[in-house]
Amino acid sequence: MIVAVVGATGLVGSKMLEVLEERVFPVTELLPVASSRSWGKKVHFQGKEWTVISADEAIARKPALALFSAGGAASGELAPKFAAVGCYVVDNSSFWRMDPSVPLVVPEINADVLTPADHIIANPNCSTIQMVLPLAPLHKAYGIKRIVVSTYQSVTGAGQRGIEQLEAERAGGSGSKFPYPIDLNVLPHIDSFLPDGYTKEEMKMVNETRKILRDPSIAVSATTVRVPVKGGHSESVNIEFRKPYDLAKVRSLIADMPGVVLQDNPAENLYPMPLYAWGKDEVFVGRIRRDPSVENGLNLWCVSDNLRKGAATNAVQIAQVLLAKGWLG
Repeated sequence: MIVAVVGATGLVGSKMLEVLEERVFPVTELLPVASSRSWGKKVHFQGKEWTVISADEAIARKPALALFSAGGAASGELAPKFAAVGCYVVDNSSFWRMDPSVPLVVPEINADVLTPADHIIANPNCSTIQMVLPLAPLHKAYGIKRIVVSTYQSVTGAGQRGIEQLEAERAGGSGSKFPYPIDLNVLPHIDSFLPDGYTKEEMKMVNETRKILRDPSIAVSATTVRVPVKGGHSESVNIEFRKPYDLAKVRSLIADMPGVVLQDNPAENLYPMPLYAWGKDEVFVGRIRRDPSVENGLNLWCVSDNLRKGAATNAVQIAQVLLAKGWLG
């Protein structure tokens, strides 16, 4: 199968190649695509070197699948061109996520929304993916009325320049990705601010959660924060249910959810941390406890590798669904 990876030289694109190889996806020809400054460079995949090419060259090869991680502008321009030659596009940018004609998919939750006609498929935001995975079975059981979430997002979520700024500051230098120092600091500012004072990242969590869980009535309030951690996002999530719940059943539902690992034993200091979630595909959940301040309230803490399940792994899992359905040829 001919597979294109658009944005192949970036952090997420590189991780997509890694996950494709780990999962033995049936790639017979790889088309690594990047901007003109990377044309001619080499990427390693399946023990071979592959030359980075232009999007036009890749489209001419009519790939069966294209995994995109090249930013919204590139996705908006190029995804329809790939789709026009019969390619299935899985896009990691925010460009297509809220388009009502484009499915927004976390395979463990809503792969059933996919149809053979869906040649552009949106990969959700990293912080949304890790939150909705443990919440999906709880919503089905008890009905979620309201979510209040605060995130603790690593610098890898800001790309290579985010890592470079953190490393430079720790070595006594500086960087330009963030408006303030990130080492020994936290920034309550991810993506650009909107007129109402929220950021685009925060509104992604609001709107994408409703779309994935198929319930526009869910109230969501988000505060997204950048922290000086190299990899892995963490979230404090407060949920208000429509129905009473049993705490033991909540733990059981979370533990049984595919892609989720329960780590919840305070007596043994067992709880999720980004240091130990890094490099793994699961979402780790702990600190599950009743919120006595509101009727049917619950608190939990979830952690995931934002480059893997938050981006590359989820995209490849979508591709695996397409493959299993026989739509990739």
